[in-house]
Amino acid sequence: MKLQKEYIDDFFVRMSHHSCAIENNMISLAETVSIILHRIVPNKVSLRELYEIDNHRYAMEYLFDPDTSEKECTMDILLETHSVLMNRLHHERGKFKTEVNYIKGTEFETTKPSETPLAMKQWVDNINYRMDLVNKEEEIIQLACESHVEFERIHPFADGNGRTGRLMMNHILLKNDIAPFIIEKEEKEKYIFFLSTLDVKGFSAFAEKKIEKERNRIYSFQVNEQKFENDVEP
Repeated sequence: MKLQKEYIDDFFVRMSHHSCAIENNMISLAETVSIILHRIVPNKVSLRELYEIDNHRYAMEYLFDPDTSEKECTMDILLETHSVLMNRLHHERGKFKTEVNYIKGTEFETTKPSETPLAMKQWVDNINYRMDLVNKEEEIIQLACESHVEFERIHPFADGNGRTGRLMMNHILLKNDIAPFIIEKEEKEKYIFFLSTLDVKGFSAFAEKKIEKERNRIYSFQVNEQKFENDVEP
């Protein structure tokens, strides 16, 4: 999907802010603009939260670069995305978990560390296999949402599972020319409910509505850019 530079900046800021905020990062949207677009660190921002926002930007730059975004989902892309996200934050960045972990607010057990590498290989293989079978937008959105629910159920990393999973979900969408799916921090409770109940159908319906709104936002950026170009023409 070809996106305007102004929209890409907007996407990077909102995705980084909301995805990190879902994980309890307290940096505001305005402060995220300052960090990502202006490279200015606001006063009284904790170092860890700063790294979370800054790393998220770098992870998006990597994952949504044409050299990466046009490729099918691979284990290398997944691990590199996590590695960039967890830079300066966790010693096991880019590596699968070695201890049992949990998702706060849910009751089901995540995959055992010893079973995680195989589970993730199957996760990647299943995405690519099913991608060859779907062609309708709603089917691709459902695949992205279903794969995300499964990813979070496995919870393959010691930390950063939510941020990594939401980026990989958008990798699937953008690769197929579908607008991004940004879950806002205010929607955290609804989002966690979908994950905890493994409600793929409800999650997919929620995603379709959000994606449609994002498509309208992209269109607005396109219109504004065209208007600007027309205004500056001699």
